[in-house]
Amino acid sequence: MSRLRTRLAGGVAGLLALLAVADPALAHGGAVASSRRTVTVPTWLVLMTGGAAVGASFLLATFVTDRAMVRAVDGWRRLAPGPGRLARGAAKAVGVLGLVAVLAVAAVGPTENNAAVLFVWVGWWAGYTMTTYLVGNSWPGVNPWRTLAGLLPTLDESYPDRLGSWPAVLALLALIWVETVSPITDDPRPLAAVVVAYTLATLAGATVYGADTWFRRADPMARVFRYYGAVAPVQRTGDGLSLRLPGGALSELRVGDDSEVAFVVALLWATTFDGFVSTGVWADIAGTVRAAGVPLAPVYLAVLAGGFGLFLGGYRLSSRVARRTGDTYLSTATVARRFAPSLLAIAAGYHLAHYLSFLLSLAPAIVVLAATPLSTPPQVPVLPLPVWFDLVGMTAILLGHVLAIWVAHATAYDLFPGRLQAVRSQYPFIAVMVFYTMTSLWLLAQPEVTTP
Repeated sequence: MSRLRTRLAGGVAGLLALLAVADPALAHGGAVASSRRTVTVPTWLVLMTGGAAVGASFLLATFVTDRAMVRAVDGWRRLAPGPGRLARGAAKAVGVLGLVAVLAVAAVGPTENNAAVLFVWVGWWAGYTMTTYLVGNSWPGVNPWRTLAGLLPTLDESYPDRLGSWPAVLALLALIWVETVSPITDDPRPLAAVVVAYTLATLAGATVYGADTWFRRADPMARVFRYYGAVAPVQRTGDGLSLRLPGGALSELRVGDDSEVAFVVALLWATTFDGFVSTGVWADIAGTVRAAGVPLAPVYLAVLAGGFGLFLGGYRLSSRVARRTGDTYLSTATVARRFAPSLLAIAAGYHLAHYLSFLLSLAPAIVVLAATPLSTPPQVPVLPLPVWFDLVGMTAILLGHVLAIWVAHATAYDLFPGRLQAVRSQYPFIAVMVFYTMTSLWLLAQPEVTTP
């Protein structure tokens, strides 16, 4: 078993070493990047939207103080029967066949306009992810790695509690870095290599620690969809499906330790970083760095790690201040864990704003390429979107912010017995949420450019 761990660690180290000296590809390069539309949102509209976010935040925090109403809104639900055995089996088959198809098409298909590339980045990471927070989390049934892990024997080693969810945090940040510095968003061969490496690492971890433990604690994708799924109106329960108001499950979501808080912040930062490295500001910085002869891959890594540290540090600071303003004996860690789920609404809103136009523009291309996955069609269609569609993204960010404030509001009234405690405890979190939201609005307003 120790030999398995050594080999796995050696393989990961080798991949990181190779990427560290590689010259980064364009963020979302090639065919994918060429289909991204340039967003041109006036500055006044950004400021007005930001002002609306601030105003809505303080209105919710200050004037909605009836605990019974908060509980009634947050606790509303309707039950429905869950999927049957046939549907669950079909979902597993679709997941495994999808994984096999992606690997096959990426390995032997055309190098340009490859169907596997668009399926992964447009169909899965953009489109499927949206379904997890707009409808419900179907990933536990679809997850092909979970299905394959169930067919393998397990060593049932005890998962080290000291690790918590830090492996999932580091893996998520590593995947975002690999996406940025490697050509996997354009070239299908490196994409296939990364999918194979992820498959081997995931199955190895599930074999050592057991599938249930691995996918609950260490697997980054399972945790991404689990957290996004908590925003959705459809929730899985022991009695079937529960229909709730969007975000209703967030105030009941329990974040177990500091590593899970860090994962929530990493999920929020991941999309923010993805947007930042597509701006003109970053293009200028990258051009200066490259002109100085400095490799870009370590610079991307430093910005990724530094931005994550800034977001996490800001959230921890707000938790410390909230403990003081709320005048409570609860620890700072407890306050941070209880309010962390509210950030998931902001993460979902920005993901929708960042990827919706991307998905709709390339939806026709996915259909055409799926029809002839092993050959290059003479023309790949792209759906043009109207100029006013920029407002949809800004609306998504604003709605995500308002939903986050409501979840924090419900959490405060559940956590603190005093009404004044509940109101005052929210102010630091409102401040940090406004910062996250204004950052998202600024990024959305920037024309997307490629790194030189």
